[in-house]
Amino acid sequence: MLGLMQDSPLLISSLIEHANAFHPGVEIISRTVEGPIHRCTYGDIHSRAKRVARALTALGVARGDRIATLAWNGYRHMELYYGVSGMGAVLHTINPRLFPSRSPTSPIMPRTSTCSSTSHSRR
Repeated sequence: MLGLMQDSPLLISSLIEHANAFHPGVEIISRTVEGPIHRCTYGDIHSRAKRVARALTALGVARGDRIATLAWNGYRHMELYYGVSGMGAVLHTINPRLFPSRSPTSPIMPRTSTCSSTSHSRR
C-alpha cells in the first residue's frame, strides 16, 4: 500500500535493503546464546538473510506460509527475521512463556513450521 508521502510499500525487507545499500559496513554486535560476542555487518546480515530465504524456498516454504522461531535476540534471529519476511512468508516469534492454548502448535495457528536459529552455522 502506498501512501501520499512515499514511493514504495512499507515492507520489512525494505529495512535491510536500505541498510545494505547505505550502511553495509556498519557493525552489528550481539551476544550469542553460547556466550561469546558476535560481530557482523548489515551487509553480512543482508546476504545471509537472502541465503535463509533461498534455503526455505528449497524446502518448500512459499509466500504466505508461516514460520515459527524460537531464538534468542541475536544475529541468527535477525537473519531469520529478514530472510523469512523478505521471501513473503510470515514470521512468528514463539514466546515460551505463553500458555499451551496460545502456542504456535495450537489450533489457533495451524500449519506453522518451526525453525530454530540456535544451531551453529558456518560463515
